Amino acid sequence: MADSKNNQQFMVEAIRLSREMMLQGKGGPFGAVIVKDGEIIARGYNQVTSTNDPTAHAEVVAIREASKVLNNFSLAGCTIYTSCEPCPMCLASIYWAGIDRVYYGNTKEDAAAINFGDDFIYSELALPREKRKLPTEQLMRNEAQEAFRLWDEMEDKIAY
Repeated sequence: MADSKNNQQFMVEAIRLSREMMLQGKGGPFGAVIVKDGEIIARGYNQVTSTNDPTAHAEVVAIREASKVLNNFSLAGCTIYTSCEPCPMCLASIYWAGIDRVYYGNTKEDAAAINFGDDFIYSELALPREKRKLPTEQLMRNEAQEAFRLWDEMEDKIAY
């Protein structure tokens, strides 16, 4: 029961951020907190329109802050609470950060109902590259492979 109460308290904070920062004109209605060992270590809210940064989603902002707090790119052992089911970019960022668990409030369908395009991106990602609306073309693979070869041979690299 204590975990459920804590989960609700953390989600209340994510929802509070989504509402308050949106009303202050900071960005869209999205908030997130990252928790480690039962404590909030980072907060994030959508800052896309206030910073002119299309990647400044609540979850990404919170991940950036948590990484600074922990001085580590790995957020293993952390949980993220977000006011909305993460978009594809945020979900990928959560995976890359190694976050252990996600709790969310609104669904991606709820976001689509108020004209946020997450569903479009989810649909596009499921398509083969040649059928996506965004044209992509491979170029100079052989030359690009050199950096990968060097990385693969590095003995002192920091793997992630």
